[in-house]
Amino acid sequence: KIPKDFDAELYKQRNRIERFFGRLKASFRRIATRYEKTSRNFMAMIKLAAVRLWCQFYESAA
Repeated sequence: KIPKDFDAELYKQRNRIERFFGRLKASFRRIATRYEKTSRNFMAMIKLAAVRLWCQFYESAA
């Protein structure tokens, strides 16, 4: 069998994004269950949650 091509850098980036959305869904129930009905409000909640996670990460790293 011939192994498929594997791009390690692309895999790392994809893994980071998947872990981020997993953390969003685990930490913020309203995003996982989609309480916001409009796409504008849903995107706003995702952005707020992302900023909150980033702040938590930044504070723990400093």
